[in-house]
Amino acid sequence: MREQDQPHLITYDYRKMPEIGDKNTPGLNVFSLEGKLALITGGGSGIGFYIAQSMVQSGARVVITGRREAVLQEAVGNLGDNAAYFVNDITQLSSIPALIADIESTHGTIDILVNNAGINMKKHAVEVTDEDFDRVIRTNLHAVFAVTRECGKRMIARKQGSIIMITSMAALYGIDRVVAYTASKSAVGGMVKALATEFSPFNVRINAVAPGFIETPMMLTAMNGDPARRDKAMDRTPMGIWGKPEDIGWATVFLASPAAKFITGITLPVDGGNSIGF
Repeated sequence: MREQDQPHLITYDYRKMPEIGDKNTPGLNVFSLEGKLALITGGGSGIGFYIAQSMVQSGARVVITGRREAVLQEAVGNLGDNAAYFVNDITQLSSIPALIADIESTHGTIDILVNNAGINMKKHAVEVTDEDFDRVIRTNLHAVFAVTRECGKRMIARKQGSIIMITSMAALYGIDRVVAYTASKSAVGGMVKALATEFSPFNVRINAVAPGFIETPMMLTAMNGDPARRDKAMDRTPMGIWGKPEDIGWATVFLASPAAKFITGITLPVDGGNSIGF
């Protein structure tokens, strides 16, 4: 191959890229969430916290919810003045309409919803009881729909909004010992497609992010306790590294921003190539 025919690799240093809103780079404003209010369920810790942090850094105000007030208070203290919290158990489905109404009456209209709250359970399928299965489905599916419905009806009336679900690799391929979790996340992926057909004509977009193996304390503890599972996950990840929680945060910022205004009904894997790895 002649030297002039060889591919040229272009690299970027993100630290030298202009800030969002730089007057010399007006196109970057399409990634800004300035003036938007985002509701993030389960936003007090883990990936939810980093989603909240990324959105605050992009100019949004955020409201996070969860069951543990001390955790929410600490998170808001770290997020700063553009963050607030509501204590709520999303599995109490009857409380959700009042929660959404309270948030909007206190902080203004919700422009962005991120359905992040969820639970997992690692058990062999034959050991999963009906109660186990119901508990996971109620949290990861029923509550997600209820929150989406209540925010969605308000967004539809305003003809504006972005809803983002957090799904999983378990919705893209089979993983053993997480049957209830897989069922719930697969259903959410299907719900994204169905709701996008109903909501999108009203300028309410609905998408999902499917995190790969993300380096959180919970994930590392689980993986270190199951070396075979850890090695299998890493072996099929072409980039050869675990993801960082902020990788999910910035993906949700993109999907919520005007830059993604023509994107709806998709599930975006953020996984270092895990979902296409061998």
